[in-house]
Amino acid sequence: MHISYQPLWDTLKERGMRKEDLRLAAGLTTNMIANMGKGEHISMKTLLRICGALHCDIADVIALEQDESPTDIGPT
Repeated sequence: MHISYQPLWDTLKERGMRKEDLRLAAGLTTNMIANMGKGEHISMKTLLRICGALHCDIADVIALEQDESPTDIGPT
């Protein structure tokens, strides 16, 4: 399993916001934005700051996605 930030990018698009707008609204660093862009983990504190700045739920920011691998398919 891994974290996807696609819900965040979709939320920003729906609101006509850029990543830079989010950075300023939530007080994030450029490194935090870059890490999310690469799918890397950020802290729960940062996620809460994003939710607070956007007045949204955590599900509007991240989603858990199942990793696809041959072992997940089961016996053949």
